[in-house]
Amino acid sequence: MDATKYLIVNADDFGQSPGVNRGIIEAHQHGIVTSASLMTRWVAAGEAAFYARKYPRLGLGLHLDLGEWIYRAGSWVPLYSVVALDDASAVEREFYSQLDMFRYLVGRDPSHVNSHQHVHMRDPLRSIALEFCENLGVPLRNLCSEANYFMDFYGQTAEGLPLPTAIAVDQIIAMLSALPSGLTVLVCHPGDVDDLTTMYQMERRQEVNVLCDSRVRAMIRKFGIELCSFEDWNRRKNRSDLPTGT
Repeated sequence: MDATKYLIVNADDFGQSPGVNRGIIEAHQHGIVTSASLMTRWVAAGEAAFYARKYPRLGLGLHLDLGEWIYRAGSWVPLYSVVALDDASAVEREFYSQLDMFRYLVGRDPSHVNSHQHVHMRDPLRSIALEFCENLGVPLRNLCSEANYFMDFYGQTAEGLPLPTAIAVDQIIAMLSALPSGLTVLVCHPGDVDDLTTMYQMERRQEVNVLCDSRVRAMIRKFGIELCSFEDWNRRKNRSDLPTGT
């Protein structure tokens, strides 16, 4: 049995703005980010896709975007909305519209699927996305049995209050030290944001700094962790499925 610890470090929101793109690219070139999830509706999506084609070591999946909500005066209110989340027909059309745009920009299918603010965890999007991912053979975040997902590298509380200790070097090193064998996906949101209205803004720069910190890379080496992308994992899995012998 393979006891190797594999780690995918996946950056969400690629393509949402030039600033987000800068942060993700920096965290890939100088840090531990191995994968990103592309938001196809936004102005910087083409730039992000161009980078991913030029640097294929950065894996690329689809980050479905049906809206964003912010916490104000004790409740969640929409910052923007793409379609009504309970309208199955509209959700399905939007899913395939964003998928088609991904294929147009990138020239292939996504290596994985997830969604902005995790709206794929509820129906009807859950069922639509899960069927697609099962047919394509790619993972849907938190609904893939072969992966452990680490979602706590996030610099805000559930109510949107600052939580800087969650995106500190000590926090990520503690996660790495407890990493189990098999595949783990660390979800992150790096960016260099001065051009985006969002509830998660200043924290993105701190994430970049941590993901590029030399102490984090040193701990990955110390614990024998193998960084990879979803594409790398799929290729490894397919090789292990091949029959042995003559």
